[in-house]
Amino acid sequence: MGVAGLIGRKLGMTQVYTADGVLVPVTVIEAGPCTVVATRRAERDGYDAVQLGFGVRKTRRLPKALAGQFAKAGTPAFAVLRELRVVGADMPPVGAQVTVADVFKAGERVQVTGTSKGRGTAGVIKRHKFGGFPASHGTHEYFRHGGSIGNRSFPGRVFKGKRMAGRWGAERVTVRNLTVVAVRPEEHLLLVRGAVPGARRGTVLVRRMGEVRQP
Repeated sequence: MGVAGLIGRKLGMTQVYTADGVLVPVTVIEAGPCTVVATRRAERDGYDAVQLGFGVRKTRRLPKALAGQFAKAGTPAFAVLRELRVVGADMPPVGAQVTVADVFKAGERVQVTGTSKGRGTAGVIKRHKFGGFPASHGTHEYFRHGGSIGNRSFPGRVFKGKRMAGRWGAERVTVRNLTVVAVRPEEHLLLVRGAVPGARRGTVLVRRMGEVRQP
C-alpha cells in the first residue's frame, strides 16, 4: 500500500534482543489500525493523499461539520485526523483500514512527530542547562539566576534568541532516522530503536524516511 505513514500512540519504552543477540532500547508505538476517511486526488486537489482517522471519539461531542464528514464517509468518529501522502497509484478507498504491516517493515528508517512533554515555566538552569553561580562567600540570593542579558548603550537592546527563563516544552518535535526493530501486526505494534517525543499515551505520527512530506 502506498500510504507513507500511520497515526499512532506512544506506549512507552522497553528493551528487546535482536536476531544477533544484541540488547537494544526501543519505544513501543501502537501504530494504527487507521481508517481512510477521505482521499485527495491530483486532478482535483493538486496532490495525492489520504486522510486517516485514529482513536475513538464520542459522536455527541463532535462539531456538526466534522460529524457530517464522518457520516458522508460512513466511518465511525475518530479522535485524530491526519493527512498523509500516497506514493504511487495505489490509493486505498474511503473506509479501508491501513495496518502497521501494510506500511512498515523491520530494518527501515522512519521519522516520528509528536508533542514534547510540557515543562511549564522553567528557569535557565533547568531550561538551558546553565551552571549557576558559585555558592561561596560574596554570592547572595543569586545562585540560580541567568546573569546579565545586555550590553551597554550600544546596541541598547537584548538580542533575539537570548537564552532566558520561560515556557519550556509542549512543542511539535520530529525525530528522524529511527530504525524499526520489529513489527508485530497481530498487536498493531511498532518497535522503534531510540526515544520518541512526548509522554506515554501521546499521539504520534510515524512516516517512512525519504517519502514526500505530508501536505
